[in-house]
Amino acid sequence: MAYLLRVVLPDRPGMLGAVATALGQAGADIVSLDVVERGPEGAVDDLLVQLPAGGLADVLITSAQSVPGVVVESLRPYLGADDLHRDLELVDELAASPSQAQQLLVDLAPGVFRAGWALLIGPDGEGVSSAGAPSLDGVALPWMPLATARRMDSREEWVPERWDTLGTELVAAPVGAADTVVLVGRPGGPRFRASEVLRLAHLAGIAATVTATALTVG
Repeated sequence: MAYLLRVVLPDRPGMLGAVATALGQAGADIVSLDVVERGPEGAVDDLLVQLPAGGLADVLITSAQSVPGVVVESLRPYLGADDLHRDLELVDELAASPSQAQQLLVDLAPGVFRAGWALLIGPDGEGVSSAGAPSLDGVALPWMPLATARRMDSREEWVPERWDTLGTELVAAPVGAADTVVLVGRPGGPRFRASEVLRLAHLAGIAATVTATALTVG
């Protein structure tokens, strides 16, 4: 079983190695690592960890936090692929198929951000969606149009109860115009960090530029 473990590490040499050692001693295998952001509190890292059959997820938390100063921010089962598309790979895909840029953005954004789904919402409320994305039928979107990328508060009145029940963290960014927005949902958390909001804004901007170029050439 794979789990996504988000940890906050003190800014000291050897901390990641110490965490990897502690997890290994508990029988866990680190499949991949992503640095989410670095700041005054230290480094925020996402570890994709594989446990053997019958392994208890709680051991990941206790093992990681056995290293002095390490804080586990979240732990959740991860059902996505191990070879996730990352930012540069998404950009390559957009450049290779500019006419499909919007669909590629929503298809690959969940992998980039290790989220559950993504939706692209157009001016008329219609758009494209990734696999597993929920329907927006009957969902009011009072924050549209959206001028700048931002993290959504799951307690906002517009958020459907079913999303809130799943602990879905949300982030949105305009795709070339305030009335066209990509919305990414991460059921079960963790919350989107400022660096992730900025990354989504950049990727959405690239998708918009590629789309506009394809239309001009076409």
